Amino acid sequence: MASLNRVLLLGNLTRDPVLRYASTGTPIATLSLAVSAWRADDPPCYIDITVFGNQAEPCSEYLTKGQAVLVEGSLRYRTWEGQDGARHAKHEVVAQHVEFLSKPKAAAEDGDVPAPSPGKEAPAPVEDEVPF
Repeated sequence: MASLNRVLLLGNLTRDPVLRYASTGTPIATLSLAVSAWRADDPPCYIDITVFGNQAEPCSEYLTKGQAVLVEGSLRYRTWEGQDGARHAKHEVVAQHVEFLSKPKAAAEDGDVPAPSPGKEAPAPVEDEVPF
């Protein structure tokens, strides 16, 4: 039987991203995302996101609390033993792509247009006149 593990989330960051490095030097950013519920009276869903590799540093550098992002990735169940010896477990999303949907803090203050998300080309400029 085939299976599929794909997650798409659109929400706002609940805190600034945290950047750390693995012992191999690989950058790892952790994000916390609030996703609104379908019904207005339901509370939002809070989801931990882990970003590895070349997208981790731009996420840490350009994203801040409150910004909107679109995350595409897969769901992972992780277990570990705490310092007190207790077993812990949680679900999290491992991001393959993070799309920045709102202006970075510095660009919003300067009035600049934000850079495209890593791995994406900048959109073509929009012309004022119709070409025909």
